[in-house]
Amino acid sequence: MRVLVIIPAYNESKNIKSVIESLKREAPQVDYIIVNDCSKDNTAQICKENYFNMVSHPINLGIGGGVQTGYIYALTNNYDIAIQMDGDGQHDPKFIKDLIRPIINDEADIVIGSRFINGEGFQSSRMRRMGIRFLSSLILFCCGAKVKDVTSGFRAVNKRFIELYANNYAQDYPEPEAIVFAKLMGARIKEVPVIMKERNSGKSSINKWKSIYYMIKVSMAILLYRAAFEMGD
Repeated sequence: MRVLVIIPAYNESKNIKSVIESLKREAPQVDYIIVNDCSKDNTAQICKENYFNMVSHPINLGIGGGVQTGYIYALTNNYDIAIQMDGDGQHDPKFIKDLIRPIINDEADIVIGSRFINGEGFQSSRMRRMGIRFLSSLILFCCGAKVKDVTSGFRAVNKRFIELYANNYAQDYPEPEAIVFAKLMGARIKEVPVIMKERNSGKSSINKWKSIYYMIKVSMAILLYRAAFEMGD
């Protein structure tokens, strides 16, 4: 099976080289595409200097747009499995084999790498963990998906969902909404334990107040998404 790793990157000049080097070392059998989301730093320059496989957006589309571009690339180039992996070094490529195994064995359509199954590695802040538990309960209520780590961006999908995500991928809150969409489309979703790290360099732009704002908006988006799906039926 042909496997593609999608790496959305925005201002990751301090991280992107080590991320690709780690990927090549731990999973040399997979292909990758870096989606440079109109970075303001020299992310694109570093990728070009190192001959990394990259496409660049002329304008910033956000994380959802970056991931969707990766799925379009995977669909166009006829990949069987696509894996999302962050460009900041939090996702360890040594777990790629664990993500793709249930898909290869036809046990799942989507596999999510969860930091909460074994509770090892970087777990994020207490407030963020509380928010993730709330979103997990909301998603279970809305569509029946039992997922502990709903905000994990480390996930793999099969060929069917490569095509579906290439044509319809959430832009504002992609990780939770993509789970809702997939479950409503009949996806078999599985979680596997992974160990995540803190960012290699830099810091997240999301502070306490942004986290609260995010929680309110993503909750509304999930509820509206479910309502829109039912109206479409």
